[in-house]
Amino acid sequence: MKLLLTSGGLTNDSIAKALERLVGKNPQDTKIAFIPTAAHASRSDKEWLINDLYRLHARGYYVDIIELTALSRQQLRAALEQVDVIFVGGGNTFYLSYWMQKSGLAKMLPPLLKSKVYAGISAGSMITGSSLVLSSQAITNPNAFKDEDYDELGPVGESSGSTLNLVDLIFRPHLNSRHFSMARIDILEERTKDLHAVVYALDDDSALCVVDDKVNVISEGVWKVFNS
Repeated sequence: MKLLLTSGGLTNDSIAKALERLVGKNPQDTKIAFIPTAAHASRSDKEWLINDLYRLHARGYYVDIIELTALSRQQLRAALEQVDVIFVGGGNTFYLSYWMQKSGLAKMLPPLLKSKVYAGISAGSMITGSSLVLSSQAITNPNAFKDEDYDELGPVGESSGSTLNLVDLIFRPHLNSRHFSMARIDILEERTKDLHAVVYALDDDSALCVVDDKVNVISEGVWKVFNS
């Protein structure tokens, strides 16, 4: 299984090259299915999503948009079978979890990832780990997130706390970002001390490259690992 877990997508050459190595093809020969579903949990300016997509376009990738809320299971599977990379964008992680399950994607991914690369941005990266306890919603509401089955931190009726459990770690994106005031080292040190899991906190210029059980950090920025 090959995964590239990022905070902000292909924000620098090091992360972009890591994706090329995982796929084993040039961008011009690589097809990406981009899933923006997590971004649709609320109405807001989606400049960040546009930038995520533009960075893929600027590198020369073929990008198809796959919306989980709009396709049947048969249509979704057929679309994903045609690509090299399943790229899951950011937004509300609990909304993404709900639709990954409802659409059937959560069950489709393990067999698909025997031959395809999974790439994530923010929520799309967090969902691959062992828990969402360090998501922005859970950190902001520390008494609300009880366990993986708790389902009220996303939109009402479209929220789930379950993860994909593709990797045995917790991914915390946007370290030190001015847009995420809770993603600071001092706060994360306090929140991780009672967790029985390895936690990787990465800024927007860093990523995790995972091949089977081997985890490497790709970074032109700042990152920290807790409980290693």
